[in-house]
Amino acid sequence: MFQITFYEDRNFGGRSWECSGDCGDFSSYLSRCHSCRVDSGCWMMYDRPNYMGNQYFMRRGEYPDYMSMWGWNNCIRSCRMIPMYRGTYRMRIYEGEHFGGMMHDMMDDCHSIMDRYRMSDCMSCHVMDGHWLMYEQPHYEGRMWYFGPGEYRSFRHMGFRCMSMRRIMHSWF
Repeated sequence: MFQITFYEDRNFGGRSWECSGDCGDFSSYLSRCHSCRVDSGCWMMYDRPNYMGNQYFMRRGEYPDYMSMWGWNNCIRSCRMIPMYRGTYRMRIYEGEHFGGMMHDMMDDCHSIMDRYRMSDCMSCHVMDGHWLMYEQPHYEGRMWYFGPGEYRSFRHMGFRCMSMRRIMHSWF
């Protein structure tokens, strides 16, 4: 069972709320959220309700003041639990939107699609197996997005361009 505890104030202060699954809006539980403690599991946090806005990955550990860690202007407003996965990882990335342009199959982490595949961009993907984090800059830096199994026809509406990606491994849980 996955477990996370959210706190209204920094350093685990103020009112708290325990969560064990996806929550699209914290406002009925806490007026704000500025720190959290991840007891188990891996989670994606969003700075807007309904899994919108900037995304941040958190795994087991304490986050007493994540706003200063990542330079957030706001607090967490929603969260999504990432299921544990132990199988093989497979993803097909495409240079263009709607699965167009150059295509490559991925089965492991990639610190730079430019270095590995000579792709200037990744604008769509099909995740066949596993759960992945994609980053807008090489070497797993910049904004990140979570991708579970499914087809993602265009990253343009997210204002996102993918330059590196890594698997969310069961050892992180």
